[in-house]
Amino acid sequence: MSEYLFAYGTLQPGLAPTQIARVAAKLRPVGEGFVRGWLYDLGGYPGAVADPGAKSRIIGTVMELPEDEGVLARLDAYEGFDPRAPETSEYIRERQAVELNTGGTVECWFYRYNREPRDAPQVEKGEWGR
Repeated sequence: MSEYLFAYGTLQPGLAPTQIARVAAKLRPVGEGFVRGWLYDLGGYPGAVADPGAKSRIIGTVMELPEDEGVLARLDAYEGFDPRAPETSEYIRERQAVELNTGGTVECWFYRYNREPRDAPQVEKGEWGR
């Protein structure tokens, strides 16, 4: 059974920086979708906080993960998620229901920003880097 990742920032097609581009190229785009919540501009990358009760949306791409388990571990390292110490990680990888633009939902891995956004501006319309 396939596993999916919801990419809303630098892991989206065409946006991966050099250090993760080869790994990101292994992800297969499935479709566009959104999660309810807030997207923040943290400088060179975004941070998202999902909230099913929010009116705003986080726009992104559902990506199918390859069978290679090492890909998820490399994505975790890139996103600053340490499964052994989630409380100190910059992001937490968790399951999230994503609403597809074509209808329906799919459960995906989602990197939730694990810090206070403080003065980081909220991204207008929930769409980063496009």
